[in-house]
Amino acid sequence: MKFTVESFRAWRHKSVTLLGMSGVGKTHLSALLRAHHWFHYSGDYRIGTRYLDEPILDLIKQQAMQVPFLRDLLRRDWIYIRNNIKVDDLGPVLSFVGKPGDPERGGVPLGEFVRRQRLYREAEIAAMRDVPEFIRKAREIYGYDHFVNDVGGSLCELDEPGIIELLARHTLILYIQVTDEAEERKLIERAQSDPKPLYYRPEFLDAQLDTYLEEQGLEYAAQMDPDDFTRWVFPRLFRSRIPRYEAIAGPYGYTVTSQEVAAIRDEQDFLDLLETAIARSEETVDA
Repeated sequence: MKFTVESFRAWRHKSVTLLGMSGVGKTHLSALLRAHHWFHYSGDYRIGTRYLDEPILDLIKQQAMQVPFLRDLLRRDWIYIRNNIKVDDLGPVLSFVGKPGDPERGGVPLGEFVRRQRLYREAEIAAMRDVPEFIRKAREIYGYDHFVNDVGGSLCELDEPGIIELLARHTLILYIQVTDEAEERKLIERAQSDPKPLYYRPEFLDAQLDTYLEEQGLEYAAQMDPDDFTRWVFPRLFRSRIPRYEAIAGPYGYTVTSQEVAAIRDEQDFLDLLETAIARSEETVDA
């Protein structure tokens, strides 16, 4: 949605999609707004609890079946396994996605990794298509006036026709941009200190794997240290996503900086920042 400052102030039931790389403060900001009675829709939580629930359980059961004691219990239906995914702890989703590399070092074989990447992409697309219905549910069932859509950093990678347009019709898209070199370095260093599973566009993954294997003198992805590859690829992924975020924010949304978001202390600060972003956008159009 596009607004003037006046029409934004008059928008009774506000719905905002937070766009940006993991680590820029989307989930922190969503939690702050939740404390001010905004409905927090976590894309990754929806993915894990609805669209990847069965694949995650299948993976867990596959591992459990390798333990004779557990295998017998599962076959006799004497125990059951379920996910315990939380909005602020998406461990099962991350474990399912995994990292490509040597299985002996915790990696996922490349073919299986690509399959899981495909499933994650399909799940994220489905979770984004659910946003309009959850906006309705948030207001009509749960009694929330406002809605914040906390999307994964990979939204810009989906390349699925209609998804961004759908979000733009139902929400104000707010891109949280990292403009300070020190902040960018801090975000990258934080990600590299604790490398987590990531989603990659297939073309990006293929190109980066070829480069990494050549640089390391390796023949196969199965020889890679999964953590080392994830550390190596993160800065490249981060920089490849910037123009994709900007291509969404330009025609469909508004842009603020991570420093501006870090200064938010309450709901009013957030609303003031949105008005600032809208006013800046209007000035750019007038210019």
